[in-house]
Amino acid sequence: MSSPRPGYTLPVFAAASAVAALNCLNGTQEIESVSLDLIDPAERVNVAIAEVSRIRPGMALGISHSDPGDNLDLTRYTPVWALVETLSTTASESENRIEIEGGEGIGKQVDHEGKAAIYGYARQLLDRNLKSQLSPNQSIRVTLVLPEGRNLAKRTSLEAFGIVEGLSLLGTTGISQPLSSPEQLSQFRQILQEKAQQHDLLFFCLGENGLALAQQKGIDPQQIVKTANWLGPMLAEAGAQQVKEIILWGYHGKLIKLAGGIFHTHHDLADGRLEILTAYGAKVGLPGDKLHALLSAKTVQEGLEQLRQWEQESGENWVERVYGEIVTQIDLRSQAYIYKQTQQQVTVRSVLFDGDRQIILHSCENINIRGSLL
Repeated sequence: MSSPRPGYTLPVFAAASAVAALNCLNGTQEIESVSLDLIDPAERVNVAIAEVSRIRPGMALGISHSDPGDNLDLTRYTPVWALVETLSTTASESENRIEIEGGEGIGKQVDHEGKAAIYGYARQLLDRNLKSQLSPNQSIRVTLVLPEGRNLAKRTSLEAFGIVEGLSLLGTTGISQPLSSPEQLSQFRQILQEKAQQHDLLFFCLGENGLALAQQKGIDPQQIVKTANWLGPMLAEAGAQQVKEIILWGYHGKLIKLAGGIFHTHHDLADGRLEILTAYGAKVGLPGDKLHALLSAKTVQEGLEQLRQWEQESGENWVERVYGEIVTQIDLRSQAYIYKQTQQQVTVRSVLFDGDRQIILHSCENINIRGSLL
């Protein structure tokens, strides 16, 4: 089986488009690709440019297309625009000569007064690669645009993490690892097999937020297995390796799918999150008008906030009741899934956290983490 093909993260294409636009602005006529310093990893790569054009005197537009490699990634082939404009003011070499702004399709951070969701690595990447191309005393404004960003964002959980109206330029590296490719699953399985030889209890983390919270709680990295969206096959592999106990550790907007019997959690393959939340609300007696509100919520995180609000208004412990049923079903269905696939009895427990990485509910009362029970 061939190795999965890696690609690049969105910040790389934003930087490539910006460098192309700046080069056009400074007189380069034909630009088919640009060379970028990725910083992390420390290497230079060539990135293809789809279009570049001078818009008017002092402004140019560069366009590249996202290529995340062998990944189930909704940004695949999405255009990434960068408008670069020469500012009338001049600046010395020691001054900040690059302004970076977010345009249409770049998300806004609700908790930071609507600041563009362009994070540290993206800004560092832009700064490093643009500065070397600036003319003496030249200052520029870079406006990044994702024409399809607003629509694509509706298919993500970004709103749950305080990002609205578009996608974020997030990440700490330029390489997009193919975590959702079938070939990657074989690598995940190999890691699980190795760790199963050393530990009876393993923690399954779906993504980066789960890993960050696991590290914060002091969980032994040797007991952590990253699953991405391959929960079903990884649960079955754990059964085949005769692991005794698994703790599912993840964002509630992902793990809730297991309560509905969905064991591949990528949004392009299966969803039903709000329907599952509403169904378990009905099971515990949530009134009809509130069920309608849950089903109409934009995200599962918004549904959780609704439950919290109703809890304050009525004194009813709606969060514990609804999520208690969800956690119970996640555990039971996961155990049944493993048994059906491997005829092995494996204890499964769950830890669900929200968009602020705060634990909502768990079934791990007897699990000791960093010297204290969960």
